[in-house]
Amino acid sequence: MANQPATTHGPRERILAAASALFYRHGINATGIGEVVEVAGVSKRTLYQQFESKDELVAAYLRRMTESGRLLDRRLDRTELAPGERLVALFERPGAAFRGCPMHNASVELTEPAHPGRAVIHAYKQGFLDRLVDTARQAGAADPEELGHRLFVLFEGATALATSINDPAAFDYARPAAATLVGQALTAE
Repeated sequence: MANQPATTHGPRERILAAASALFYRHGINATGIGEVVEVAGVSKRTLYQQFESKDELVAAYLRRMTESGRLLDRRLDRTELAPGERLVALFERPGAAFRGCPMHNASVELTEPAHPGRAVIHAYKQGFLDRLVDTARQAGAADPEELGHRLFVLFEGATALATSINDPAAFDYARPAAATLVGQALTAE
């Protein structure tokens, strides 16, 4: 098939790769199973042998995104930077292919509270907040909880705005605000 990913991976991996690309690029609700199977080069039967439902495929996609290292929170792992610098680096402008945080995008689309993807999103967001607080603690913030929560809100806002208006300039405005928050938290008594 023309859109099939060039890979020798098994059907489950091809399905996840296709779903990941399509869900991120076009959205979960706008992407049908027919499109996923076409791009993955598998039959619908094969897809449903691997995943019980589209909901289960969505949850697997979201888990894959958290494990892939492609989310912007990975900037907190930059060991060449001091902890305070990593907090500010989180607000560097993303690349041209940026279409927002896949977790945020999915949470907007998945309105059913019992959807299996909601638990993945919640766990990811809580883990991200925990990492922010921990990095703030490493940086020596007077109140790492407060700084972590403030940066979390600022980051989520910059990400959502950049996605909504299709312009990553929101990060250019958020970065100095983050630097101010970090600077104030590190000099507070």
